[in-house]
Amino acid sequence: MDAPEALAMLGGVATAQELLCCTSRRRLRAALAAQTMVRERHGRYRLPDADVARAAAARVGGVVSHLSAAQDWGWKIEAPPEKPCVTVPRRSCHLEADDLEVHWADLGLLDVSRGVTDPLLTVVDCARAYPFDVALCVADSALRSGIDRADLVAAALRAPRTGRRRAVRVAEAADPRADNPFESALRAIALDVPGLVVEPQQWVADVGRVDLMDVGRRLVIEAESFEFHSDRASLRRDVHRYTAFVRLGYRVVRFTWEDVMFDPAYVRGVLVDLVG
Repeated sequence: MDAPEALAMLGGVATAQELLCCTSRRRLRAALAAQTMVRERHGRYRLPDADVARAAAARVGGVVSHLSAAQDWGWKIEAPPEKPCVTVPRRSCHLEADDLEVHWADLGLLDVSRGVTDPLLTVVDCARAYPFDVALCVADSALRSGIDRADLVAAALRAPRTGRRRAVRVAEAADPRADNPFESALRAIALDVPGLVVEPQQWVADVGRVDLMDVGRRLVIEAESFEFHSDRASLRRDVHRYTAFVRLGYRVVRFTWEDVMFDPAYVRGVLVDLVG
């Protein structure tokens, strides 16, 4: 797998160790040389989208916002935005912005930090503008970075009426225990299944930790990443782990990254059947 593709699958931000589970050192070096990814000082790699968004925002007299702001804050997201995301003042006109995702809002000084929307506002903006799964990935990542959940819920409650209900739902569902956007997106699907009550990163007896679990239904839901099954030993370890879950009376269902990202209807259908 090419390094930029691996990086996008990992949420747009990753360590060398995470990347090398999905790609090779040669491909990593080639991507850096081609500037299709960027090495940061603290040993992490990211897509160059945030730099492009900053240049775009300066061009149209706006600020970096929404998914581009999430990238700028170093958060993992479900997928890179198709276009740089910027917010411009409401009275802006005659913009040459066909290549941008433009939003309009009159922001105050406290809403913007170094040309990027404030972290709380970034999460709320994403929750108001995007589907639940996309926004939940942003919110989970924001909480992992240190954002306080109570502050996020309060910010959602202060949001403009349009989209406020969606923002509150995302803020209340956000959970820093989710390891990555893959797990967040899977949880977003599960939360839309009536009767299913899932918690992320739960322990089953002394066997191991699972990605999602409905404790009452003894249902284990796993997000299966290629990066953790790159050799026979890891595959064998997981087979034994899942067998142990079944022996303890748990049902185990497993979904791939492609299932969750490209066929959520299939994932939801499976979960509905299991609940029913």
